[in-house]
Amino acid sequence: MHELTFFYDPISPYAHLAFEALPKALMGLSVHVRYRPVLFAALLKAHGQLGPAEIPGKREWTYRQVGWLAQQQGVRLDLPAAHPFNPLALLRLGLCTATDDAPGDTNRYVTGLLFQHVWHGGLDATDPARLAALQARLQDHMAERKKPWHAPDSDTVKQRLRDNTEAALAAGVFGVPSMVAKGRVFWGQDALPMLRACLDGDAWFQSGAWVAAAQLPAGVRRG
Repeated sequence: MHELTFFYDPISPYAHLAFEALPKALMGLSVHVRYRPVLFAALLKAHGQLGPAEIPGKREWTYRQVGWLAQQQGVRLDLPAAHPFNPLALLRLGLCTATDDAPGDTNRYVTGLLFQHVWHGGLDATDPARLAALQARLQDHMAERKKPWHAPDSDTVKQRLRDNTEAALAAGVFGVPSMVAKGRVFWGQDALPMLRACLDGDAWFQSGAWVAAAQLPAGVRRG
């Protein structure tokens, strides 16, 4: 049984695409996937970076590329009414469904609902009425499972998100989506074939090339 952690923020269209593609990428393997929401903005701040949607030119390219990729994958992806947006309320709602045995995780059903909230319908992801409807749906889900519900603004839920983000940084995560397996970080939707090769035991991962890539000297550093 392979262990895999899928770090995501529903603000990322690439995370949405990777989430949808993951079952096919892992087909035939025995894998336990932990879906773990993090605050993408906090990862960017820790690394001194801007997000793709904050950089002119790259912003437009991002929306064009994810639209094309979604069409290629056969995945629904409707750009929301505004992007980027503040995903804190959505992230905390998801973590209201975490359980004591997995306090930082959302199950696949809940994770899918968070992505659909953003990437289906072309609506405002921060609209209070939509968030309230999602909360009611998630509360029903927890009631059906006979699991406790923590309020989105509770210290418990806020701490879960902080802990997840800190754990992601400690694991070397710098963006979303990131899949962590066998102590290695695989970043981005296009890393899924590489992840699969690693789990399949591809000899490249035993050749020293992975470690060598991190030891390449920098020829110049900009201020």
